[in-house]
Amino acid sequence: FSTQDGAATLTELTAATVAAIRSHLSEPPATWLVAGGGARNPTLLRALAARLDRPVLSAETVGWSVDGLEAHAFGFLAVRTLRGLPLTFPTTTGVSAPACGGVVFDPS
Repeated sequence: FSTQDGAATLTELTAATVAAIRSHLSEPPATWLVAGGGARNPTLLRALAARLDRPVLSAETVGWSVDGLEAHAFGFLAVRTLRGLPLTFPTTTGVSAPACGGVVFDPS
């Protein structure tokens, strides 16, 4: 398999994963906003739009920094992990119990 095949597979997997969360929403958003590196990936944006049946836009179109938003999201997840708090819940992702995102390794 080629690098291009791998990238295409990961792009489709990402779009399918995002589309799968719709069943956990009380109603779908009118417009989906994408942040992070994916917001600059036109292939991903098209794949999301095809699966979500709603407009899919870069968060920059509403004045948000796609890099800043991604950094804030990872910071939020990091703080919850450091405090031993769960990152996902049965009501948000369907996990059987609240779950954390892993462990912090201290090399000292």
